[in-house]
Amino acid sequence: MDIIKMTRELGKAIQQDERYIAYFAAKDKNDKDSDLQKLIGEFNIKRLELNNEMTKDDKDAEKLKELDVTIKDMYTKIMGNESMMAFNIAKNDMDALLSEINNIITMCANGEDPDTCMPEQSCSGSCASCSGCH
Repeated sequence: MDIIKMTRELGKAIQQDERYIAYFAAKDKNDKDSDLQKLIGEFNIKRLELNNEMTKDDKDAEKLKELDVTIKDMYTKIMGNESMMAFNIAKNDMDALLSEINNIITMCANGEDPDTCMPEQSCSGSCASCSGCH
């Protein structure tokens, strides 16, 4: 079996992994959460307003402060949204999986034994897919 075909098989296995499935389900839920999408849109508009105000020669300090407070408040609401919290957990788990896969491949490419190399693991913050802390 050639290396590219094996890589495609790995891709198929990744797409069957529970972390992949959870990540895309959470992403889909976020995309369909109209309240969250509206808030993200408003947040992006306020960020543009802040950037525009910051580039002006005659910056309005009061407006900058107001926009900063508004943006921070909106960010807190976005990150506190139930769908967004679930998405972030699922994304962290998916990122941890991909990082571990990449580390194993890199270690093997550097001469490590594929059957025994153990990449360093870091905590994703979610215990759902954890095999235990070191």
